[in-house]
Amino acid sequence: MKYLVMVQGAQADYEAMSGRGSARYPAWDKAQLQAMFDHMNAISEEAAARGELVDAQGLAAPSTARFVTVDAQGEQLVTDGPYAETKEVLAGYWVLDCASLDRVTEIAAQVARCPVPPGSPEYPVVVRPIDETGPGQD
Repeated sequence: MKYLVMVQGAQADYEAMSGRGSARYPAWDKAQLQAMFDHMNAISEEAAARGELVDAQGLAAPSTARFVTVDAQGEQLVTDGPYAETKEVLAGYWVLDCASLDRVTEIAAQVARCPVPPGSPEYPVVVRPIDETGPGQD
């Protein structure tokens, strides 16, 4: 079964990773940033070696997001953001094809063990099964 494993974050996390920390979001140094990337890459490499990796991506900062809706006349409305006050957003993900919920939960626990600077906020790793029962699915 396929699962989406989601890592959360906030704009302030991206700023902290760029060295611009705050009281709640300590600045990351180069070694801490490299440790995080090494940790995440190792998870992807292990999942690939086991034939479980479908896709994995880190996302750009939330400040680069664009919200697109339509108004009552069907015209597009575009808003840039979200901004620093936005709560958690999707920071990255894996799509994994695992034999069981227990196996994907093991991987999510590895993700949750990612090294971060002391005092950094903690976010849960979210696991959701991918619904493959709809039209156009294998």
